[in-house]
Amino acid sequence: MQKQFIQPGPVLDQKGSPYPGYSTKSILDYKRKAIKASPFRIKEWDFYQVTDGTRCLQFTIGHAAYAGQVGVMFFDFAKGEKLAEKGTLLVLPFGSLHLPEHAEKDHVINYQKKNNRIRFEAIHNTRHLSCKWDDFEAEIILTRQNENSLVINVPFDESPKAFYYNHKINCMLAEGFVRYGGQQYHFSPEDSFGLLDWGRGVWPFHNEWYWSNGTGYIGDKIFGFNLGCGFGNTKTATENILFFGDTVHKLGEVRFDLGSDYDKPWHIYDLEGRLDLILKPIYDRTTRTKLLWVDNCCHQMFGEFKGKAVLDDGSEITIENLISFAEHAINNW
Repeated sequence: MQKQFIQPGPVLDQKGSPYPGYSTKSILDYKRKAIKASPFRIKEWDFYQVTDGTRCLQFTIGHAAYAGQVGVMFFDFAKGEKLAEKGTLLVLPFGSLHLPEHAEKDHVINYQKKNNRIRFEAIHNTRHLSCKWDDFEAEIILTRQNENSLVINVPFDESPKAFYYNHKINCMLAEGFVRYGGQQYHFSPEDSFGLLDWGRGVWPFHNEWYWSNGTGYIGDKIFGFNLGCGFGNTKTATENILFFGDTVHKLGEVRFDLGSDYDKPWHIYDLEGRLDLILKPIYDRTTRTKLLWVDNCCHQMFGEFKGKAVLDDGSEITIENLISFAEHAINNW
């Protein structure tokens, strides 16, 4: 029942309602001025994550119209400790961050206040992420290995003007460094991977979701997945997809089964027998945000994935020792 976009077209119709579906490239046209809902309901963000087998670096520039965040977080999930957190919360930013309307076209996002700066630059298949904030410094280059990605445009049942237009890019090799606290940490493209979560839309105030994303190697081929539920009405398009080498494989609905608490193993599987994963968590990166009307909580669990996946041609691949995350979020924003 999933609808795939083949031809270019707008994200929203003339009444401001979304055209639901998915694509593996960014072919829809998102225009902020086409939104018919209240400007207080608009949410936009660019989120990058860089991981190796032990550490994670996250960059965020985004807003929920009346509140925003610009920041970076660096932590060692193998040791279970946060190493650094820098940034600021913004009151009533609305469109002042000037986030791009297209995820794949060349662009620059730059936030600077006095001597503190976070900057994203996208040029063709590379992303340059940089941060200089107080005594924290980071420089990262991400390079895409698969030209396909996951793009969804889905409605919400709560309002005909609500929608989620989302672009996720997996399978980027990461190279760079972090300097902080008198130490220097390196990310090497042999074992470091990057992710872009690019979101634009109009969301209801309350929502709850599950999301998991990972990249690694199976043999000599790069492998990645994006899995989730709770992001609007996904009857016409799920965000569940596999990347293998230079190919892409779309999945249907996926379930997340948790144990008695977040630290117990997670079981993630689809309803068609093509995916079966177990996540054994080792670190809970819990974030809580309260600002104005925002009240958000997310448990992002890092650990080891094991299991299997079936590609479109029926071949089965085995997933072992893939280090990544799955999360559960409950947000009021």
